[in-house]
Amino acid sequence: MTSRARVRAPELVGKGGWLNTGGKDLSLADFRGKIVIADFWTFCCINCLHVLDELRELEEKHRDTVVIVGVHSPKFVHEADHRAVVDAVARYEVHHPVLDDPELATWKQYAVRAWPTLVVIDPEGYVVAQHAGEGHAHAIGKLVEELEAEHAAKGTLRRGDGPYVAPEPEAGDLRFPGKAVRLPNGHYLVADSGHHALVELAEDGERVVRRIGDGVRGLVDGAEPRFSEPQGLALVPAGLDLGYDVVVADTVNHALRGVRLADGSVTTLAGTGRQWWQGSPTSGAATGVDLSSPWDVAFFDGRVWIAMAGVHQLWSFDPAAGTVGVAAGTTNEGLVDGPAAEAWFAQPSGLAVSADGERLWVADSETSALRWVSRGTHEVHTAVGTGLFDFGHRDGAAEQALFQHPLGVTVLPDGSVAVSDTYNHALRRFDPATGEVSTLATDLREPSGAVVVDGDIVVVESARHRLTRLRLPEEAVRVEAVAHRTRRAATEVAPGTLDLDVVFSAPTGQKLDERYGPSTRLLVSSTPPELLVSGAGADTALHRELVLSDEVTEGVLHVSAMAASCDDDPAIEYPACHVHQQDWGVPVKVVPGGAVRLPLVLAGME
Repeated sequence: MTSRARVRAPELVGKGGWLNTGGKDLSLADFRGKIVIADFWTFCCINCLHVLDELRELEEKHRDTVVIVGVHSPKFVHEADHRAVVDAVARYEVHHPVLDDPELATWKQYAVRAWPTLVVIDPEGYVVAQHAGEGHAHAIGKLVEELEAEHAAKGTLRRGDGPYVAPEPEAGDLRFPGKAVRLPNGHYLVADSGHHALVELAEDGERVVRRIGDGVRGLVDGAEPRFSEPQGLALVPAGLDLGYDVVVADTVNHALRGVRLADGSVTTLAGTGRQWWQGSPTSGAATGVDLSSPWDVAFFDGRVWIAMAGVHQLWSFDPAAGTVGVAAGTTNEGLVDGPAAEAWFAQPSGLAVSADGERLWVADSETSALRWVSRGTHEVHTAVGTGLFDFGHRDGAAEQALFQHPLGVTVLPDGSVAVSDTYNHALRRFDPATGEVSTLATDLREPSGAVVVDGDIVVVESARHRLTRLRLPEEAVRVEAVAHRTRRAATEVAPGTLDLDVVFSAPTGQKLDERYGPSTRLLVSSTPPELLVSGAGADTALHRELVLSDEVTEGVLHVSAMAASCDDDPAIEYPACHVHQQDWGVPVKVVPGGAVRLPLVLAGME
């Protein structure tokens, strides 16, 4: 057992209170004797959702010694709404206590800088490890085993049930539906994400005709299929015989599935069921390439395009050749237009093709933006949106209009685009002819997609668990403009030289994997670009000397880090290797006397 710094864990406090505890308020004293893993997350963040899935196996394996505590720390204004947090905990099947911390009080006490961050607290109440980003479940599992042995020997480990109390289940035909398509027979096929199934509804959008999938998470093909939180759906174009009629973005299975409507039979078209990591293949035979949280699909420019939310890219699937590959994006998170290979996205989550087939519209959720891709050239453009930290509800000219985490786009009969403006609970409209944004409807509940039907629009109200049919008004409803920025306090830094250090220590029993060259990567940029005089770009060292402008007083430093480690035991013939990665967006204020060093913890304190 390695020695560790003894740092007393701060108290867990949050104005929103506790969920999944049967109404009981908890404190660190209630966890004494248990190993606590505090998961700082927010429900908009795809990386946070990945970590929830990573932790499920560990949570089950060590149920009598480990308590996972979710600390919900919002980015968007909507995520500070307690009802929205309640919905998210139910939507993502979080089976441990969750502290709702809308004012980021506990986030600040633990000096957290990024979503997600995991903090391990030992049975005596001391912080022993902190990890930012994904890919740390294996290392934390090893640490948990060490802590179990150490504290069992000391008599400070308390076994038994934790404080989790399951909420009462709610009945209903749909549960957090994702997206929908209209079938040739006039029915609707809905991705019933919370039930891990597809549901066919009659023309009224209410009566259930049949279910495809038994409601249990899984990746099973055939006549009795299983899904895991499916989201996007795309009808195969008429006249194209592929042996299936609908393509499904099976999000948490990291797969594309094909559904034959005649009998409900399902085939896996792309993906292995494993999540893609840096260094994995990005093209090849579709069922041999890992995907990462595909959120929507659309037939465009001869292929099925995929909103690959988990890696901030667009991919494409060639159904004729049975191949898949990257179509646009670099995996860097942000808003950068230009050639497909150079563009940046941030959790693209909705796709729709213009009536003339010339544009693929993209709901780029984390930048609260509406983007589009040109047919043929695949050049990427932004219609509405400015970046990762600006959002709100503001109509008018596109260059100043604001959305808040939109998840869906729908092409309207006049060529304009309806945006499911999810965190504004609204349906918005962008008119390419005028460059204007307006509001079609409000008082929806987390709309995530929509379908045009006979002059009406049918909206998937995900958090109301239903489809809602609305008239398409001739003139949009105007709403009072509201603009927001992310609530995190800016870090005060001095002008001139700033030393950026990404802190990474290989977990116990592992070493940096340098068999094929450098095992680390660091990418740095800024908003605005003028904030950085020098230091932007990519390199392999996790330390970088940045030079800040003395003419730009505030902005955001974008930092992306990756490190690969492998088992350090010569007796292991085939050592297991693990990738640790995280993106940070660090708001900074340039002030005399500010910090001259910016440390960011990828993994440390073990």
